[in-house]
Amino acid sequence: MVKRVFVAPDPGRLRLRAAMRAVLGIGLAVVACGAVGHSLVAAITGGLAALLALFTVTDPSVRSQAVTTALLPVVGLPVFALAAVLHGHPWARDLAFLAIVGGGVFARRWGPRGHALGVFAFMAFFVAQFLHMVPSQLPELYGAVLLSLAMAATVRFGAWCYERRHSAPVVMTAPAPGRGLYRATTRQAVQAVVGAGFALAVGQLLSPDRWYWAVGATWWIFVNTTSRGETLVRGFRRVLGTVIGVGIGLAVAVPLHGAPVPTAVLIALCVFGIFYTAAVSYTWMMLAVTVMASLLYGLLGVLNTDLLALRFFETGVGMTGSVLAVLLVLPITTHATTDAWVRHALHSVRASAATAAARLAGADADPLPHIAELEFTLNKVRLSLAPLVHPLNPLRARKARARQVLAYLDDCARQAHQLAAIAADAEASHDQRLTAACERVEAAVAVLVSSPSTADSAARAVAPEHKDATAAAEHPALAHLHALERALVGLGRPLQAAPGSPLADA
Repeated sequence: MVKRVFVAPDPGRLRLRAAMRAVLGIGLAVVACGAVGHSLVAAITGGLAALLALFTVTDPSVRSQAVTTALLPVVGLPVFALAAVLHGHPWARDLAFLAIVGGGVFARRWGPRGHALGVFAFMAFFVAQFLHMVPSQLPELYGAVLLSLAMAATVRFGAWCYERRHSAPVVMTAPAPGRGLYRATTRQAVQAVVGAGFALAVGQLLSPDRWYWAVGATWWIFVNTTSRGETLVRGFRRVLGTVIGVGIGLAVAVPLHGAPVPTAVLIALCVFGIFYTAAVSYTWMMLAVTVMASLLYGLLGVLNTDLLALRFFETGVGMTGSVLAVLLVLPITTHATTDAWVRHALHSVRASAATAAARLAGADADPLPHIAELEFTLNKVRLSLAPLVHPLNPLRARKARARQVLAYLDDCARQAHQLAAIAADAEASHDQRLTAACERVEAAVAVLVSSPSTADSAARAVAPEHKDATAAAEHPALAHLHALERALVGLGRPLQAAPGSPLADA
């Protein structure tokens, strides 16, 4: 887990830049709220709004990101009002919360914008419960949210818009085949409502005041997952991150007693951790979120050991609700999702190899977006296959084949990453053999994507015409391309996914 965070590839230092920009944008938002005289509660609300704007908006272009950011208050402010008005009406409040849960998950079918707006709507209702919001607070909170979103947008689209210099990778979502209840987003919306309903009921039995943590746990377990396997693994990782975060909260946040300066510094570190680790380790991200929540409770003057213990138990309730929902309500199997992400990864391999070769040939091509896209899809493949490669999985054949798929895909990514690094060298010269090798890579990917059961065809597609053993060594890029070819040949074997095969039935 530690290795995954600190040695994971960061093409273009995008994760590092996103984390640093988040600290700057959220810090500026909170300072602006303080400068105009907003209360602590309003400043916290504004800071969380800025965090969500920087974290959830992932459209593929800067223009689309700006539009989605502008739409966030259109969705969020009415939800704040609804939550505040229903504060004293528990039954109506609970039904409204469940409706927002279902609508937020259902909105994923409209891509990154629907996802961002759905998350912001849910978190607006959640934050209203977190801060016990009432109608009299709305004018100040509206002002804080709008000011904070403006500050975050100023940093993201003005002061530090690194996306303008680096082509953004295509933001992909898992395919949702079928119609009605057979569509993945519809199924997940139903599952999320059922899971959140369970979490809400049991969470209120544990605590009439902090029940919303259970609903929040269920919601965030469903975010960015599709199959039941992904959801189960994400639930486990959320609980693990919460347990570690509660321990750190006991050791760090409780002794501070809400001291403003050290608390603010630690919150900034938590924000950095959330953004830096989100793409590579959900456990680490949840650790940072839990510590940040503990520090915020410290600022509000309500933090104690009992509250942190309750946070853990409410998270367990939320995980239980999500597990029951994905297992019993319209379950979505792992294979279809995994197959789709493997195909996406192969397309990214092909695109990165072709772009790197074009760059070496002198074209104005940048392979880094394809490398970043490849890392993103590999994380999705790992999440989909996590239940199969888990040490407790008794199905050894499936486990072995899933591990082979991951190993070969990791090898493909490693070779593609090194190839891109060589292509970035201005002194690298073009070699005609690069074009031929890239064409073989493209042919092999085409075979694997169209017919993954034909490993022999993939081997024939990439079989290079080596006339001597030292040919690859003459050009480092050619060596990586040949290694990529060999990885694709090996990948063809475990991808034999005929009906009834161990991996296909996962």
